[in-house]
Amino acid sequence: MDYTIRQATQADYSDLCKLFAEVDSYHSQAVPHVFRPANGPARTPEYIADILTNENSTLFVAEGEGQVIGLVHVDIREAPDHPIMTPRRYAKVDDLIVGKEFRRSGIGQSLMKRAHQWACERGVHEVELNVWEFNQ
Repeated sequence: MDYTIRQATQADYSDLCKLFAEVDSYHSQAVPHVFRPANGPARTPEYIADILTNENSTLFVAEGEGQVIGLVHVDIREAPDHPIMTPRRYAKVDDLIVGKEFRRSGIGQSLMKRAHQWACERGVHEVELNVWEFNQ
């Protein structure tokens, strides 16, 4: 499958909401004591705009077959000075989503590679990703 990775724009909002809804549904079914179903879009246009305008945050999309088929949301964070931890800057992947019908084709790997590249361009060489145990 041919696809490209690009910076998301506000015009992608409805496609982004579809991907978020897919993963949100998965989470609310798998861990209902933590997540609940959303009524309508769980992320507002303002939420997406904040990501896109924040210099320490970004959202990349995979586009193929004329639609957005995946996304990665990554933030640069600062670990505070703590007696047992070293202060540091690192990147955290908050969301990595590939549409169900497009999985197992390397899109997630390409999105993560772009997230790493973005972090390195900002002098950050550590990228963290948390994954729920149920997520296979």
